[in-house]
Amino acid sequence: MNDDQLLRYSRHILLDEIGIEGQERILAAHVLIIGAGGLGSPAALYLGSAGVGQMTLVDDDTVDMTNLQRQIAHTTGRVGQPKVESIREAVLAINPQVLVHAVQQRATDQLLDELVPQATVVLDCTDNYKTRHRINAACVRHRVPLIEGAAIRLDGQLMVIDPRDAQSPCYACIFPPEAEFEEVQCSTMGVFAPVVGLIGTMQAAEALKLIAGLGKPTTGRLQMLDSRVMEWSSMSTSRNPGCPVCGHQP
Repeated sequence: MNDDQLLRYSRHILLDEIGIEGQERILAAHVLIIGAGGLGSPAALYLGSAGVGQMTLVDDDTVDMTNLQRQIAHTTGRVGQPKVESIREAVLAINPQVLVHAVQQRATDQLLDELVPQATVVLDCTDNYKTRHRINAACVRHRVPLIEGAAIRLDGQLMVIDPRDAQSPCYACIFPPEAEFEEVQCSTMGVFAPVVGLIGTMQAAEALKLIAGLGKPTTGRLQMLDSRVMEWSSMSTSRNPGCPVCGHQP
């Protein structure tokens, strides 16, 4: 690290759990964030400010006025701009040392098979059930850790999936891909703005923990937030040997 980096990341370096070695791992990391909206905004800003060396943002959408109530990386002046470019601009304004790749595309299987193997960790910040399963399957195939986040109305969810861990269930172990699922979106159901901030920030925290080797990752637990009473509940989960996605993995 150079003098500027030692100063910029000094508050991390002061932590015994991170120190210079942990911060160097963060600087060497490449995080893939899929979804540049309410969850992706705080996640990208915190990961960028923390010094993640490379970040790839994937989203095919553009900034809309209705996004600004909760998608804090975007601004009124960037309405109509691709979301990935808007977040790239926001991250670089905080930390110009981060290399940010903006990919304005849908997360297809082909794109995921190209990008996931390059990542240290993947953050699923999408709001589409089928896309979540597509991302989960790609991470299992390429054995890359995945941080799942979700938020709707006044509720949030967080789950850490690590295909390198033989005990870690994947997303499909808990939510079967073939299940009939009624898609719910913020545009029809609404969402309490701080909830996406809480979940997105926790996704960033779990990603940094995995990268730096800090603490214990929350694999094997589905965490659920009820912001009406600001209480978390946690459900222990286990790997399903018959899972169609990870059941055949060694």
